Amino acid sequence: MTRRNFLTGTAKAIVTAIVTGVMAVAAYFMYPAGLRARAMVYCDCMDEDALPKKGVKRAEYRYKLKGNEMAHSVFIVNDERGVYALSPVCTHLGCLVNYNRLKNEFICPCHGGKYDVSGKVISGPPPAPLTRLPLKIENGRVYIGIMLPATAAA
Repeated sequence: MTRRNFLTGTAKAIVTAIVTGVMAVAAYFMYPAGLRARAMVYCDCMDEDALPKKGVKRAEYRYKLKGNEMAHSVFIVNDERGVYALSPVCTHLGCLVNYNRLKNEFICPCHGGKYDVSGKVISGPPPAPLTRLPLKIENGRVYIGIMLPATAAA
């Protein structure tokens, strides 16, 4: 082996190691930390008897996160498609939508986005429908599913 071949091989090995390291670090930071380890947690929302017979009802659920009690609202919808839960957060810029019973639609008061009762965009700037949240009914109680960091869910 000549000196030239030795130095060329060594240089290639060093460059390869550096590029691989940089790519590994970049991939780690590009993957959102919040998505790394998350767990589905079901929060008690209401009694099954309080579900709307037909239409939309706003409800609240609570959970603890890092020792703090958090409260959020949710829309419970009962229509021909069944019973499901919709997040009240507008997919445009995160404002909270309101339900208009007369028009049977959700309206964003900030930017005018409109959603039908199933959460699909009717008009305005929202790029996506309202988020459907997991809902389950057990032992006469209604539970809403949310994703929490795995450490908080334990």
